[in-house]
Amino acid sequence: MARHSRLLAGAASSIVISFVLANAATAQQADAAGDTSVLLDPVIISGERADEDPGNQTATRAATVLTTRITRDELDRAQIFDADDISRLDPGVGYNSSNGSFSVRGLDKARVLTTVDGIPIPWLNDGARGVQGGSSTFDFDTLSALDIVKGSDSSVFGAGALGGIVAVRTLNPEDLLPGDKTFGGLSRASFDSADESWGVDQALAARMGDTYMLLQGGYRAGHEEDNRGDVGGYGATRTEPDPLDYDRKNVLVKLRQHFGVDQVFGVTGELYDRDDDIDSRSSSTSTYEAGSVTRREVERRKRISASYELGAGAGAWLDAAEAVVYWQRQELSDDLWGKRRSSPTGAYARLNDIEDTTFGINGSVMKHFDVGGLTHKISVGGQAFGNRTEQMAEGEDNCPPPPYPPFNSCNFLHTNQADMPEVHGASLGLFVEDEIAVTDKFRLTPGIRFDYYEQNPQETAAYEDNVTYTGLPASSSDSAVSPKLRAEFDVTPNATVYAQWAKGFRAPTAEELYLSYGGPGTYLSIGNPDLEAETSDGFEVGLRAKHADFDWSVSTFYNRYKNFIDTETVDPSVLGLSPGDYPFGITRYYNRANVEIYGVEASARWQMDPLWHSALSVASYIGRDIDTDVHLNSIPAAKGILNLGYDNGIWGGDAYLTLAAARNDVENDISKTPGYALLDLTAWWKPTQIEGVKLQAGLYNVFDEKYYDALDIPDSAIQAKEFYTEPGRSFRATLTYQF
Repeated sequence: MARHSRLLAGAASSIVISFVLANAATAQQADAAGDTSVLLDPVIISGERADEDPGNQTATRAATVLTTRITRDELDRAQIFDADDISRLDPGVGYNSSNGSFSVRGLDKARVLTTVDGIPIPWLNDGARGVQGGSSTFDFDTLSALDIVKGSDSSVFGAGALGGIVAVRTLNPEDLLPGDKTFGGLSRASFDSADESWGVDQALAARMGDTYMLLQGGYRAGHEEDNRGDVGGYGATRTEPDPLDYDRKNVLVKLRQHFGVDQVFGVTGELYDRDDDIDSRSSSTSTYEAGSVTRREVERRKRISASYELGAGAGAWLDAAEAVVYWQRQELSDDLWGKRRSSPTGAYARLNDIEDTTFGINGSVMKHFDVGGLTHKISVGGQAFGNRTEQMAEGEDNCPPPPYPPFNSCNFLHTNQADMPEVHGASLGLFVEDEIAVTDKFRLTPGIRFDYYEQNPQETAAYEDNVTYTGLPASSSDSAVSPKLRAEFDVTPNATVYAQWAKGFRAPTAEELYLSYGGPGTYLSIGNPDLEAETSDGFEVGLRAKHADFDWSVSTFYNRYKNFIDTETVDPSVLGLSPGDYPFGITRYYNRANVEIYGVEASARWQMDPLWHSALSVASYIGRDIDTDVHLNSIPAAKGILNLGYDNGIWGGDAYLTLAAARNDVENDISKTPGYALLDLTAWWKPTQIEGVKLQAGLYNVFDEKYYDALDIPDSAIQAKEFYTEPGRSFRATLTYQF
């Protein structure tokens, strides 16, 4: 209770400080800008085409017909607090909280590329100890826009874009300083009853001549997310969530220097940190004393970047250009303490950590020109980066020094070692595409990208301490060529039909190549240095139409994947071993030969009159191994979202009805989920007495439905199924003030 009181006081202080700063700035702004009430209007796309914005790297490279933009206003209307909420807006996009990755068109983990301000965020996995995630190591309060690019296409974005791209853009100072404003800010305080969390966020922007500055900081603290389980106690029968306390911090600093009307140099610093303290009551009571197990999970990301942007200024020899140089470090760790009941009995501790450090550069240029009676829009670009991946498991227990006799329990406990070597990687990618206006209605866009990657394992003392160590594994390298061809035809001035074929690829991760976890006489989980890169052929046909009050789209796609990376149980003789070497089995990464995912998507938005609006979106996918007919657990349930809203400029509200079908085509029974229907209601008010203030509240799962998000159930779930149910009825409230 004291913690919540401090957070409430912090929220109130943040708003009060903003009021004071705003009042101090009012006189300064009065002459320059006659109205000090400014709604947050991110400086993103100017016009209808997604490639006109030099400030959003993904937008400059993706076709409008394949990109879905979620604006800051849409995030606020649906009260999107974190990645787990994103499925409220698009049924084809979700978040898998069991592995910490976004899901697009039925793929997740490293098969969905996530970027922040054009910088890739890696999905990390230690491969053995359950430390994985990292795709959402950013704060949604810092975002000004979010682009979803759906489809299997590496022709522009390179490795990882097999399911699609989730590209977020953080707030720029210009977003808070439209016109001639020289000082502005945005304050936000929020509450969520689902995890009893409070959050505060403060952004301040200032301008001195052509120099723009932004400082943004946020803090959130809460507890475990509620579910519909009602069995307490300890062990595998528990269905209530494990008690948890978390805090999340972020800092964003930007300095942007404008030159003329079309050039911007920028420097950005960013820090994200989430820390979860967990009373792990669901831990096995046959292994640990009930109530003795606690865990601390940490996600951290920090980056420094420098960027250059060129817009379409008068006389510019290029129509657009962008470049970013960056350093980024991401770390995931899981620290466990407990008292073992099984041998070796007594105190037990494990700290499992994986870290990736990257230094890279990427960019692109775009130019329009006419040749041979045809209008061309050529984009050329690329990326290069080097990275270092490190993994380590440290700990303490009551095992005597090795070696141990056969079948001794200490043979199964591996600590103070690395489960894979330190890996130094390098990647280079170059692309070119040309949008050719064959006629004023027909456009043809060929494109091609070349990628090269290599992974080089390094000798370290921690890896040499691994009980399975037999020497350094071989390096891995390969290259890929990813072509694309897209055709667009404007059947009317407001409607476009399109078709695209594109190749995709994903390089194996360090863990997939070099994992080595286990020990002689027990079990073994290993990587495979001979893995082939995943490749895909993606086909899509669709129609998009945009009118003044109504827009809609429908599409169907088919993706065929080769060398799909998965795990399998292998016979010891395949590896030149005898059955007695690892009696409890050997698991190894391998390439599935043929996997397919196909589906349909449709959406529509209708501004029924100046006050009322509505929207509808649906998505349904099927994914399976063609050779074995095994269905993929990453495929979400078919889903539809219906929205009805009212907005008179002073107050309004939205109703969201989500309908999901049952999911029965899965690899194992626990992954099956029943269908469900959810109703969410939100309302907001902008008091006319106080400029820039907005109050919003939402009631979610109004009818307290018991349901499962299929993506949140782990593939190897060991708890009773109700442990994985989603929250029941919950309440959210948000107070924002912009000046």
